[in-house]
Amino acid sequence: MPHLRWSTAGESHGPSLLALVDGVPAGLTLLANDIDRDLARRQRGYGRGGRMKIEHDVVRIEAGVRGGETLGSPIALRIENRDFANWQGRMGADPFATSPEPVRTPRPGHADLVGALKYDRTDLRDVLERASARETAARVAAGAVARRLLAACGVAVRSRVLSIGLVRDEGEYDPRGWVPEGEPGDRLEASSLRVLDAAAEAAMRAEILETSHAGDTLGGVLEVAAVGLVPGLGSYTQWDRRLDGRLAQAAMSVQAIKAVELGDGWAAASSRGSSVHDAIGRRDGAYTRATNRAGGLEGGVTNGEPVVLRAAMKPLSTLRRALGSVDVITHEPAPANTERSDVCAVPAAGVVLEAMVCLTLADALVEKLSGDSMRELLRNLEGYRAQLAGR
Repeated sequence: MPHLRWSTAGESHGPSLLALVDGVPAGLTLLANDIDRDLARRQRGYGRGGRMKIEHDVVRIEAGVRGGETLGSPIALRIENRDFANWQGRMGADPFATSPEPVRTPRPGHADLVGALKYDRTDLRDVLERASARETAARVAAGAVARRLLAACGVAVRSRVLSIGLVRDEGEYDPRGWVPEGEPGDRLEASSLRVLDAAAEAAMRAEILETSHAGDTLGGVLEVAAVGLVPGLGSYTQWDRRLDGRLAQAAMSVQAIKAVELGDGWAAASSRGSSVHDAIGRRDGAYTRATNRAGGLEGGVTNGEPVVLRAAMKPLSTLRRALGSVDVITHEPAPANTERSDVCAVPAAGVVLEAMVCLTLADALVEKLSGDSMRELLRNLEGYRAQLAGR
């Protein structure tokens, strides 16, 4: 069972989104502003749709925090859906005075049809409201809590866009340079697409604009990195404790993510071992690596190098130029349903992936160090680092 547990609730156009985070030690400084910063980052990015003009996501901490510090009890978070005001009579828990017009034509690539079959629904809105990527706002809120816990232990997590469509940032960047706050990290946050190379960003924007004019959508590849982790998080002793597997599952759970690699991943499969594995050295009383092709994980356990994860996001399945579909009531051919959507949400997906990585790493950290309070956890971390220094 996870040591840091969390869950979300809420529909895309319902009253609100909710997140519950349990297992955070007492005494962690946590303010709504810490969470709102990541919520705002999730809403930015060139290529986003009209929903971002309606929503201005802010969190209300409903439980688990007093006077700016966690209590050790479950933390309850609420994000209001402003668009709910426009959906009165079509969303909400009370019976409707008049039945809303059902959504009947599923979108290829979305959960619409499979969800309707699984849950025996004839109105696809019963599916798409929860399957919507709007749910990720609650994940980002929960992830921001985990980010605060990691930061207190000296760990930073950040994402960047590697490619959108066929346009790629070809630069090579050490995560120790772009993940922590500061330059060139400030450049990353200022970028409309969370790209480090300005020329690549300009080409990506042009590709998004052209795709928008065509009524189509674009995906891309993202990189998430974590720096400052101690060796020894995760375990090789059971399959479900391997941290690489836990990270991969967390990343693959994000809407539209279709592939994940850690370290060199796919490239390693076509290389010889001598050019894949990271030679071990020793300097200043600590083990070192000349490279980080393993992405900071060996045998499902962190080795002290930055953890590097990359994920492929498919183009979004809501197209203004709709694909063919079938009416689930009449079974006649019909164009797929068109919901308000984005042309490209790759930068936003990076912020969601950060949240999932933060939650997974924070769980592994609490698992390793234990501690009901931050003072106890940090004391355990200091003792573990002293133990490592003598090895």
